Amino acid sequence: MVLCMSHETPKAAGALDGIRVLDFTAVMAGPYCTRLLADLGAEVIKVEPFQGDLIRPTGEFSGWRSAYFGQLNAGKKSMVLELKKPQGLKIARELAAKSDVVVENFRPGVMNRLGLGYEILSASNPRLIYCAISGYGQSGPAANKAAYAPIIHAASGFDLAHMGYQENADRPARTGIFMADVLGGLNAFGAIQTALFQRERSGRGQMIDVSLVESMLSMMVYECSIASFSPEQPRHLYGPLRASDGYLILAPVSQKNFDALTKSIGRPELLENPRFSSPIDRSANWNAMMSIIEQWTVERTARACEAIFSQAGVPCSRYLTVGEALAEEQIRHRGSLTTIEERGHRYEIPNPAFKLSQSRTEAGSKVAALGEDTEEILRDVLDLDANRISTLKREGAVN
Repeated sequence: MVLCMSHETPKAAGALDGIRVLDFTAVMAGPYCTRLLADLGAEVIKVEPFQGDLIRPTGEFSGWRSAYFGQLNAGKKSMVLELKKPQGLKIARELAAKSDVVVENFRPGVMNRLGLGYEILSASNPRLIYCAISGYGQSGPAANKAAYAPIIHAASGFDLAHMGYQENADRPARTGIFMADVLGGLNAFGAIQTALFQRERSGRGQMIDVSLVESMLSMMVYECSIASFSPEQPRHLYGPLRASDGYLILAPVSQKNFDALTKSIGRPELLENPRFSSPIDRSANWNAMMSIIEQWTVERTARACEAIFSQAGVPCSRYLTVGEALAEEQIRHRGSLTTIEERGHRYEIPNPAFKLSQSRTEAGSKVAALGEDTEEILRDVLDLDANRISTLKREGAVN
């Protein structure tokens, strides 16, 4: 039986309702992880310095706010703390004592020097799950190297592996999509769920150490295998076929796919061609096979080709812009986007890529202004009165 779920499913509780996350992350990898936690219902308290997260003022603006920042931080609360002041540090420790999860993506050692490392915080909260995300991990000779996603793409071997798949490339490609950050955030998100589950059994939290470089290595399944064992022949590569108005891509992997493909283009004799008669033969002669198919696709629009191949069950797609992909009927049917609407401005952000039949999985529609929730958190979580909050503000510990 196939369970069909769509955005019309009635609103349900979040799987992480009641879980409090203290979020010391900035830029992308950490915020990506904690936004997923917020999407599942966790109360995420984003702790920011007085100047705010580095990416608050960057990226594409939606009238008054960075949509880049909004996509990574929707559904979170914002609290401004000065961690270098004793009272600000004290507040952070008190919040950690009342939290289930702490997530940070500073360089290794920074949180320890601030007095907010795992050993210190877990001493007063043994159930605390503490997740540290860094470029190279918390230990080892490269642990303290500065790292952003483009650096990790190069250091992991990904950039040169990708370059090896490009014809006539004389240097690695430029980086604009930060896969290392997203993969690191996803690994951190999954590890936190595992630790929460284990805590239900053991009653204790634990430390999680996520590295971006290992996240990238885990993605390169084929590339890691050939680093140890040379393949008998190079793998075939998937690339664009020209249509009359654009491009499309095909992946006729199985024999059934290839049978349907030959019928779709009116070339059934290709089934008897010794170059294409078996999966091994097709892989060895992949480029020649694709050249034959392109003679057919180039005379038709990409949309027409896609319709014909899809009807026949051949895996294919037109090449779409991100804007076109966001507007696709399938994305709308799935409820894959949440609209951020505030102060008269609107933009859309993706929801989690998974759905749960009994739990809500969607981004919050609100992006907190810098420090918007500071007073509420001090009052409701730490039970501080107005006089104490005013004193903390005067001392420059909170804002």
